[in-house]
Amino acid sequence: MSKHLLLKLYITGNTANSQRAIANLLRLCHEELNDQYSVEIIDVLEQPQEAEKAKVLVTPTLVKELPPPIQRIIGDLSNTKKVLFGLDLIDESLKS
Repeated sequence: MSKHLLLKLYITGNTANSQRAIANLLRLCHEELNDQYSVEIIDVLEQPQEAEKAKVLVTPTLVKELPPPIQRIIGDLSNTKKVLFGLDLIDESLKS
């Protein structure tokens, strides 16, 4: 993969759902994206202005900012294929 990804994960505090989303995202990045990514984890309790700026209403939400177009995935990111498809990183024919 030649494109560098900028991924922002919006979470709410140190909840089980937030921790699961972080673990799933880091695993997915490590296993699927080689070193072609940057991850920012934004706790909306600590940085509400960031969530407001990104129009994030539900957490956890993963936002792929780069490369365009911006993509959003809501949830704990446990289904790797759905996440990769949602980030436009795999073809729909491979989604199954």
